[in-house]
Amino acid sequence: MGAQGKKGRYQRLYKQLEELLAKQGNPLSRMATMVAVLHHKMEHFFWTGFYLLDGEELIVGPYQGPVACQHLEKDKGVCWAGIHREESIVVADVHSFPGHIACDPRSKSEIVVPVRDAEGKIIGVLDVDSNKTDAFDGEDLAGLERIVSLLA
Repeated sequence: MGAQGKKGRYQRLYKQLEELLAKQGNPLSRMATMVAVLHHKMEHFFWTGFYLLDGEELIVGPYQGPVACQHLEKDKGVCWAGIHREESIVVADVHSFPGHIACDPRSKSEIVVPVRDAEGKIIGVLDVDSNKTDAFDGEDLAGLERIVSLLA
């Protein structure tokens, strides 16, 4: 899919999720709906889910795809890097990312978007893996950041 096609798809997904999430107040239900829509509408998404802060731990939340790591080792991997940097991260080849946590060896590239609560505090991340290297670009980054903003 080209950049314009991807941009248009993210715009349509945003509108769809905006309508769906307006009907649901529970944060976990909202995340589960978001993950299901994204995972089944974006062909290059291999694993799509949330990792949520629980005290000092990062634990798996709603997700779609193969079985996930239930807990991510503190301060290691792409998800923790996104939390510490307080910004989204795109990794073209996860095997070249220092400290990468391989929950599934088929994952080759990854994008992580911090999730913030209504006060702007990071409560976790949206984590998306692809089984292809260099699968994510600026359109994915912009589209996912906008979609994740619906959770605040």
